[in-house]
Amino acid sequence: MVSMRDGVRLATDVYLPARTPAPVVLVRLPYDKCGRYTFMPALAPRLLDRGYGFVVQDVRGKFRSEGETVPYVHEVADGYDTLEWVVSRPWSNGDVGMFGDSYYGWTQWAAVASGHPALRAIVPRVSGTQLASVRLATRWDRGVVPLYGAQYFAECWTDRSMYELEIDWSIRPLASVFDEAFREIGRRSAAFDHVVDQRHEVMPFPFGHPFGHREVPALHSVGWFDNIAPYSMDDYMTLQSRGRTLQYLIANSTDHENYPLAQVPVQPEDDHDANDAALERMLPRYIGPALDFFDAFLRPGSSAGIPRVRWHMGHGGGHESGAWPPPAARPRRLYLDAAGRATADADGGRLVDAPPTASSRCAWTHDPERLVPSTVRNPFAFLHEWPDERSVQERGDVVTFTTEPLVGGLELAGPVEARVVLGSTAAPAHLHAKLCDVTPDGSARMIVRGDVYIADARTARPVSLYMSHTAYRVAPGHRLRLHLASSDFPLFLPLLGDGDPWQCVTGTAVGRTIAAGGGHPSFVSVHVLDQRA
Repeated sequence: MVSMRDGVRLATDVYLPARTPAPVVLVRLPYDKCGRYTFMPALAPRLLDRGYGFVVQDVRGKFRSEGETVPYVHEVADGYDTLEWVVSRPWSNGDVGMFGDSYYGWTQWAAVASGHPALRAIVPRVSGTQLASVRLATRWDRGVVPLYGAQYFAECWTDRSMYELEIDWSIRPLASVFDEAFREIGRRSAAFDHVVDQRHEVMPFPFGHPFGHREVPALHSVGWFDNIAPYSMDDYMTLQSRGRTLQYLIANSTDHENYPLAQVPVQPEDDHDANDAALERMLPRYIGPALDFFDAFLRPGSSAGIPRVRWHMGHGGGHESGAWPPPAARPRRLYLDAAGRATADADGGRLVDAPPTASSRCAWTHDPERLVPSTVRNPFAFLHEWPDERSVQERGDVVTFTTEPLVGGLELAGPVEARVVLGSTAAPAHLHAKLCDVTPDGSARMIVRGDVYIADARTARPVSLYMSHTAYRVAPGHRLRLHLASSDFPLFLPLLGDGDPWQCVTGTAVGRTIAAGGGHPSFVSVHVLDQRA
């Protein structure tokens, strides 16, 4: 039980190698340091075999640790105090690296923001510095609120335990959707209530953003199919743009829960969440790059052997390059055309290489009583499902544009963005976008997605929409499809009518339009390695 500066004690496990003092790898997580879900005890032998001490801590207010159960708020100070405790132990040589996924990737950035000098390297996996601001501080009238983030707070940040809740999403107002669960648990989630009420500003980095502190070598580990990937890539690209020289990228065709595209559909014998043998097979690819990175920066070795960028192309293979996007990648625009057909069926309008000279327009109704359903139940384990989007794309309130079959295929490698001329009969609007791979049998599988909140869409104008990055091979004969909608429920909080959507009981139908061609053409921009299509 390690004491923090205010006397709160945090439960901490210490695994020691045969020889000490040694460099130490620290993990600070809220998901049970001893549990099967994060498999820390299974990782320990691999770290010890490489000569590292391994310290794993339940963060404040979770599982065996004391203190209030509130995410993000205490991690900078607690990270500093934990690092100070580690380097004061006789088994530590004073050099510390940090490792971990998602929230325990964010605690690494919090430790960077603490300024502790012992932190020598970090490996934030499927994470990002924006996690707190997106999940905790996004107001409904300033951005698209990830409703799965609010669910995360209800399930993981109500008390010291974690819960898997059966949720009735038909309950209105949506602010009360977890009330029954909170009554059964016996307390409310302060984090969920903050997301709904936004009563005060949260300052997760009280001593300044981590990018303003001393540069710490970082291996940004990204999954192309991870719902957090946009934040991971934003961190890496921002640091690159600032000339930071100690930033490395490894990106794989995986999702947040480490399921790889190569195993889709995931069979029981390959499900590492439930199958111990599958977990053992998964762990080397999970921890291996981090161990090599720590060898380079926590030991008197050299970082020369660490590639600047390692990336896997979905349905392709592994690559290395000196930068991201790869120098060989070139931007390519696919323009929206024949918008009048965009709501007719799953194929909809056309995606074409040249900007159409003729203008076209589509119109649809955003009906709060008939929201566009989310196709995936658990966005964190996206590839465990990787659903066919066709049934949703056939709806009259989902707008689609599709290419002709790509004769030579297409290799995507880089950022994906859309610019769409959007109009609305009401001021605020959401636009959700997906770029899909359409197979010859007609099934449509999502490659990347994005969303944007428009404060006033009553005057039709171009709207830019960032859809993250990808590396993905579209096979010959397949097609690309752009999917646009006003809702994606229950993954994202929908706009239901006038006022706060958390408090709305009934909604108001709203008209939406998208224009293509003419003086302000709409398009989706990709980066391609292969122009043979």
